[in-house]
Amino acid sequence: IMNRLEFIIAISAVLFVAFVLGWFSHWLLRRFTRVSKADLGEFEKMAQELHEAEETRDQAITYLQQREAELTSQLTQTDAELRAAMDGLREARLEAEELRAYITDSDWHTLYDRNARDPEPRPVHIGDNVWIGDHATILKGVTIGDNSVVGAGAVVTQSVPANVVVAGNPAKIVKHLDPEREMVTRMDHFRDPQGVIDFFDGIDRAVLKDNTTWQWLIETIYPAARKKR
Repeated sequence: IMNRLEFIIAISAVLFVAFVLGWFSHWLLRRFTRVSKADLGEFEKMAQELHEAEETRDQAITYLQQREAELTSQLTQTDAELRAAMDGLREARLEAEELRAYITDSDWHTLYDRNARDPEPRPVHIGDNVWIGDHATILKGVTIGDNSVVGAGAVVTQSVPANVVVAGNPAKIVKHLDPEREMVTRMDHFRDPQGVIDFFDGIDRAVLKDNTTWQWLIETIYPAARKKR
């Protein structure tokens, strides 16, 4: 049986061992969790870099959003301009189709068999410096002499001599031209290539005189200015 002194000693030994174990545990914990000033500085530097990276990311996102809005606006404007250009081309094509003349060397089918092509096409001969008006129709086998004019909407079923004006349906001679009078042709216009270039350059300058760099800049920043011109 343990006496009182032995009990006190045993208790003291247990408490000392517990104290030693607690101190050792505390030392280990601080040893592995202690952060030096250098480590703290490194952590602060990493935190600052992370903060700067986040700011850079936010700036990049804002810039991308702005560029996306600008590109969307440009695409919308380009699409509108392209649609307008296509509409203009369609209108120009329709106008060209309305203004064009029709020349044929065949009836394309017989009177009684509308699916059979005419087996005997007859060529059409058009002389020099001939003027064929809008919507004029020239049928097979017709010869049009030099310098003659076919009126707009005329239907030419028979050959036309030189130096006359024909009109109507069927076309008939309505005027005789003076063959002795000097005739200025389209070929005369192109005999001076440099003159032609200067002529069209002058037209371009007259038409595009308002297309300055300043005007382009204004219309780029404020597209609505184009409608006011």
